[in-house]
Amino acid sequence: MNLPQNGMQQITILLVDDHKLIRDSWSFILNSDPRFSVIAETSNGDDAVEIVKSLKPDIILMDVNMTPVSGFDATRQIIKIAPETKVIAVSMHSMPAYAKRMMQLGAMGYVTKNSSKDEMIKAIIEVSEGKKYICEEVKNILAQKEMDDDSSHGDMNNLSRREIDIIKLIKVGLSSKEIASQLDISLKTVEVHRYNILKKLKLKNTAALVNFINVNGL
Repeated sequence: MNLPQNGMQQITILLVDDHKLIRDSWSFILNSDPRFSVIAETSNGDDAVEIVKSLKPDIILMDVNMTPVSGFDATRQIIKIAPETKVIAVSMHSMPAYAKRMMQLGAMGYVTKNSSKDEMIKAIIEVSEGKKYICEEVKNILAQKEMDDDSSHGDMNNLSRREIDIIKLIKVGLSSKEIASQLDISLKTVEVHRYNILKKLKLKNTAALVNFINVNGL
């Protein structure tokens, strides 16, 4: 490894992308920072695997969307032969599914080509320290997806006191007949309440209601 002026070891980096302009840009940016040293670059996954065998870089910036060997395939092979080398996936796609797939294959980071220079550097530093890094763009999409999933169900605040009482009895496994007896109301009234509960919570059936109860800790 080369040593920058402050005596700290430089982080060695392999660039893998099938666009020369992108490789040149990353190389210029990273080599301008004394913390980093771009030791090799290539346009395809097969070459990346061979370079890793001989040079063992600390970090690989791996383009996901290459042909004929994709970043997915190259990452899978590299993690097997050099588990100490850390892969940061770089993609034009901000779809969480891409990030999830790359992380499952062993990548430690995921940034998109919309990421800023500062975010790219932050990802390299954090991954080199053994942390995982997902760029803000993908994290925001994941957070929005979670919020959308949560809002797909109705609001508990719309339920009446009696409906909540009935939910609690459903949770402990009582039948409609047993609930009617315990609350001293008619079976028909219990069934109406159960129908209204499902409608307000936007749930299809009792099984979905039981799952909703368990997830929300009622």
